[in-house]
Amino acid sequence: MSLFRTARPSRRDVLKHSGMLTAVSAATAVSPLSAHAGILADPQKALHAAMEGVDGDNLFTRIGVRPLINARGTYTIITGSRSLPQVKQAMLEASNYFVHLDELMPAVGGEIAKLMGADFAMVTTGCEAAIALATVACIAGADPELTQALPYVKKRDQVIIPKHSRNPYDFGVRMCGVEVVEVDSEEELRSKLSERTAMIYILSGPEAEKGPLSIPNICSIAKEKKVPVFVDAAAEEPLVPNIHFAHGATLVGYSGGKCMRGTQAAGVLLGQKDIIQAAWFNAAPHHNWGRALKVGKEEIMGMLAAVREWYKRDHAAEQREWLSWLQHIENRVKGLPSVTTEYLQPEDLSNRAPRLQIKWDANQLKITGTELVERLDKGTPRILVDSGSGRRPDKMQSSLTIMPYMMAPGEDKIVADAIYEGLTHPGHYENPVIPQGAPVQIAGNWTVEIKYLRGTGIQHFTLQQDGDQLTGMQVGEIHQAALKGIVHADHVELTSDMAVPGNSIFWNFRGVLSGSNLNGTVHMGEYGDATWTAVKS
Repeated sequence: MSLFRTARPSRRDVLKHSGMLTAVSAATAVSPLSAHAGILADPQKALHAAMEGVDGDNLFTRIGVRPLINARGTYTIITGSRSLPQVKQAMLEASNYFVHLDELMPAVGGEIAKLMGADFAMVTTGCEAAIALATVACIAGADPELTQALPYVKKRDQVIIPKHSRNPYDFGVRMCGVEVVEVDSEEELRSKLSERTAMIYILSGPEAEKGPLSIPNICSIAKEKKVPVFVDAAAEEPLVPNIHFAHGATLVGYSGGKCMRGTQAAGVLLGQKDIIQAAWFNAAPHHNWGRALKVGKEEIMGMLAAVREWYKRDHAAEQREWLSWLQHIENRVKGLPSVTTEYLQPEDLSNRAPRLQIKWDANQLKITGTELVERLDKGTPRILVDSGSGRRPDKMQSSLTIMPYMMAPGEDKIVADAIYEGLTHPGHYENPVIPQGAPVQIAGNWTVEIKYLRGTGIQHFTLQQDGDQLTGMQVGEIHQAALKGIVHADHVELTSDMAVPGNSIFWNFRGVLSGSNLNGTVHMGEYGDATWTAVKS
């Protein structure tokens, strides 16, 4: 069974110098990013090269780090995208010369601006740096007294962010020391615009394309007050004409290490020339607020190469190739008992590639989606997929999602075989052992000490109990969250999702009652693990 529906995605090796020119000249329009583009005509050679690239002797395996096949997407934590051969070549060539950065940046920025349909441009150390440098440029301009006073003294000290645009990456705004003013209606936006407003930040996406706080409407209102508008389009395809400038945006930021497949530590800031120049003024190599955000000549020239190639690539052919890889994976597994498949299509320009979701009943195939994700991660070769679901013993309907965006030719065969092997020879998995016995009573107020990797925090829990079910409140050092959980005999599990500015912290407390104390570990998602002790207060 194969279905199509719309869904928004969640947001290898370096070529040997001796083979770099060959890879550049051999790259095809279909797979311009492949280090093995010259052997695409022979699938067996492509398969062998992909295997060797991940598990063979390489600079990562020599230091004990396992490379992986990326069937997940352009996540920074797994090093973004595979840069184009032309980018690698540009970086290598650039490394052999000395140039003056105040001459290089405007030259590169001018060409990038022409290619991308903007007034002016600069290369940054990623889109987050573009956000931060745009913010300080709008705060202080190029006045050295004001730039040297940052972040303590600011004439304009507020940035407005629509509620729909709050996200972890607006840290690029917050790190500049401004007050974030959140708005949720056109009336609120108009009332909050003032002489203190340095900039309006918007995260591009479906929510920003509709309603009173759409990008066009916000830009129209901001123009009346002469307030710059920055659009965060990090993972988007940079279309020309630029849709955000057409809507009236002043500035737009892109990641270099996503769809453009430039250097991972680079991005592009586009827009109004005097603001871009002020952003460069505030950035390294100048001794201003952004001195830490250094972009080297290698990244600058690599980013220019990526932008040039973007407007030469056959993007329709790339989409067809990605779909063909997913179809191979689908064909490998679709005949298995209970398996169904579904193609998920992106609804905007970010991470624009189809994804394949494979669904099955783990009661029949004896492995859940989360178990298969772990198996692929631990396997040889190591494979990371987009996501998986399913849990023993109560949620056996399982799924696995494949994102082909950063895969290389031949890796579809490897992924298909690994998934098929996992679904047909799953091994043995036991249901989790649940402690037996009457649930201990832990309702009441608790003082919780959390020992982090560095530092200790004190929180307070107020818990209510109904049989084995727990509810309550978590009062942190700054923020609060609702708690829910369960008690099995003397084992306790509590979870919360604590809202913090632009983000959230997921807490999963697991502990055991020993005497009058609760002791255990807490998992905090990307922020790792810590130990905790709770005492009734």
